[in-house]
Amino acid sequence: MKIKEVLRALEQFAPLPLQEGFDNAGLQVGLTEAEVSGALLCLDVTEKIVDEAVAKGCNLVVAHHPLIFRKLAQVSDGNAVQRTVMKAIKNDVTIAALHTNIDNARGGVNFKIAEKMGLVDADFFGVRKTIQTLNDKGESVSVEGASGVMGAFEQPLAADDFVILLKKTFDVECVMCNQLLRRPIRKVAICGGSGAFLLTDAIAAGADAFVTGEMHYHDYFDHEQEIQIAVIGHYQSEQFTNEIFKTIIEERCKGVKCFLTQTNTNPIIYL
Repeated sequence: MKIKEVLRALEQFAPLPLQEGFDNAGLQVGLTEAEVSGALLCLDVTEKIVDEAVAKGCNLVVAHHPLIFRKLAQVSDGNAVQRTVMKAIKNDVTIAALHTNIDNARGGVNFKIAEKMGLVDADFFGVRKTIQTLNDKGESVSVEGASGVMGAFEQPLAADDFVILLKKTFDVECVMCNQLLRRPIRKVAICGGSGAFLLTDAIAAGADAFVTGEMHYHDYFDHEQEIQIAVIGHYQSEQFTNEIFKTIIEERCKGVKCFLTQTNTNPIIYL
């Protein structure tokens, strides 16, 4: 199977038109006509990730965050992105990213977070977008997407138990919260990564809690007893994205070897 067939399967699940206007999802580096020897699945692409791909015999890296997000004025050894591009090219490693397109896709990042939390009846909330794309038969189909997902606990949780659940599920040292809610938490709104822009929509949708990866200081104000804000870290909120990639490839690209990275690329440490 060629690399381009694996990328086609991934992009049928999360079509590129679902990505936000600022994004740069899709092919990042390399050629797609080669036969795929294996796929390394990760959140971020670094030099260590390329080294791991080479060591595992993979000529394809599928990441959540684009390696090339801003224009490259040159490709040299000037920074980590440029060095990673050079190393990938030297080792014939193709790099692709599914970023906000898989954030916004049904069954994507936020649905995976809901699944890990044990939520039921997960569905989009907030502003939805509909795009036209081609299915695996080449037929034009409509695909709906949105940046946020809401689900519910079958049995509501007290706020302190909710925080403990998040810490255990996402293996986080701490959860940044506003004042603990003094009512049970049942409906939970989710946006992996940087989700502050959805807080108002979450409140309007009747969520008891809002879980995201990062928010600004001032976003926490004025929501006491209105909604439980729970910020778990950008990397931590999206860490299971590579499991989605693995499922797609194993179901749609039979025989392609997949590896979940063993490299932790989170640049933030808690001391």
